[in-house]
Amino acid sequence: MPREVVDDIDRRARNRSKFILDAVRRELERRRREELRLSLRNPHKESDAVADLGMDDWGASLPQEATDELLDPEGGREVRWRSGTGWSTSDKES
Repeated sequence: MPREVVDDIDRRARNRSKFILDAVRRELERRRREELRLSLRNPHKESDAVADLGMDDWGASLPQEATDELLDPEGGREVRWRSGTGWSTSDKES
């Protein structure tokens, strides 16, 4: 890393490693969002076909099998998305 960049970081942050880690994480998240935007603007052909059919038609096109055993509704646990925290299994938090 160029010395002037290191010096600039050191003038602005007490913990150089944490500063760099935070910057890298922000950049990775920015790139993930950009990749998602590109994907949404240029969906796969299979995605277009599903969207054109609609979810009901798509679901009806799936093979007819005994699927009741695939999911036990009593076997899971409720989760909730919390902004800034992520997925949480506790619904008692507000």
